[in-house]
Amino acid sequence: MMETFDAIIIGSGQAGNPLIHDLAEAGWKVAMIEREHAGGTCINEGCTPTKTLIASSQAAHEVRRAKELGINVGTIEIDFPKIIARKDEIVRSWSESGEKRIEETKNATLVWGEASFVDKNTIRVEGRAGSTDLHDLRAKYIFINTGGRPAPAKFEGANDIGILDSTSVMNLKSLPEHLVIIGGSYVALEFGQFFRRLGSRVTILEMAPEFLKHEDRDMAEAIQKALTDEGIEILLNTKVKSASKHYDQIHLVTSGASVTATHVLYAAGRVPNTEALHLERAGIATDEHGYITVNERLETNVPNIFALGDVNGGPAFTHISYDDYRIVRDNLLHGASRTTKSRPVPYTMFIDPQFSRVGLSESDAVKQNIPHRVAKMPMSHVARASETGNKTGLLKAFVAPDGKILGAAIFGTEGGEILSMIEIAMRGELTARDLTEMIFVHPNYSEALNILFAKTD
Repeated sequence: MMETFDAIIIGSGQAGNPLIHDLAEAGWKVAMIEREHAGGTCINEGCTPTKTLIASSQAAHEVRRAKELGINVGTIEIDFPKIIARKDEIVRSWSESGEKRIEETKNATLVWGEASFVDKNTIRVEGRAGSTDLHDLRAKYIFINTGGRPAPAKFEGANDIGILDSTSVMNLKSLPEHLVIIGGSYVALEFGQFFRRLGSRVTILEMAPEFLKHEDRDMAEAIQKALTDEGIEILLNTKVKSASKHYDQIHLVTSGASVTATHVLYAAGRVPNTEALHLERAGIATDEHGYITVNERLETNVPNIFALGDVNGGPAFTHISYDDYRIVRDNLLHGASRTTKSRPVPYTMFIDPQFSRVGLSESDAVKQNIPHRVAKMPMSHVARASETGNKTGLLKAFVAPDGKILGAAIFGTEGGEILSMIEIAMRGELTARDLTEMIFVHPNYSEALNILFAKTD
């Protein structure tokens, strides 16, 4: 059976999902192929479930530290199954609402199954597991939004110890006694703090000799200290060589000391979901890691085929995937000439307190020989932080000699929200002096910007 459409979208992630609605509303006949669940990584395995879980561990942390504010509480009881059930319900709600909206959209068709290319205009869909359905879809335009998945562990014995990844770890039935996390990524740190605050012993094994090697050293050291102060053990320059399991204990042989745990989470990278697509049949080029190569307009090397979101090599953030959608939407439907060139890439690591960054770092400016001034201060200098007891953190900003804001890094409570204000200022071409003189409501965290940017004078 062959069906013809104006466009086919493979994957219902944070680029493909809004795109189908805009194309359909513009009168295009559009098919979306989804093999598992609506919403992509963000809703089902990424942002939504992880940040829901983190909210529970932060609540436990706030109860424990309430005595610092003069509030004495009794024993904290962690209902781990309820925490997981709450996460599952929120994920289900968002996924089902996304699915329903597609099904109710005129000119849009949701097709369930595994997609693969037959040629550059034809996609074959095999029905969901257990189904014998097989049919072909044909379209002038094809948009690939299949995302990625956790990279598999490849050390000896990895497949014999019941190793967890960032998806399966969220489906545990009980709290780990001792969780070892391999990798020092944002995923590793967020899960590490989550489980530690619920009562697990947590050890993080980082292969690199430096913690958060892509960040400025002072910021990385501040974050590392905050995590270790909570009881998280961080071992640097530690590579896992092999693993074995004896009864309920997992033994890891590393380049340093051997480590024993009850659970092991592998959080050292992701890989693209491209193998099943048979891209070679359409002549679509990929890089050495399997990511689809695209130009600044998100076009592949094959005309009218686009790759959006994590599958094109990133940066792997939901907000970047959504901006990919905006670029394609405006170029195809509104005759624009938008590109990915020079777009900002803000990001937040949702540990507590949050760490956020946008624009240049200090090390970037030094390496690129860009003239700049640095402003830095501890979060404890912010009145709101002292009043709430959230004094942990460090704030930095980088400013050109003419006052132009080059970038910032915020490690502190509501760091992501503070950084968003700086990004808006950068987009509006406000200067450091503008933020120094801005009237912010007292006592909000936003007052930090007055103090921070005054230090660049």
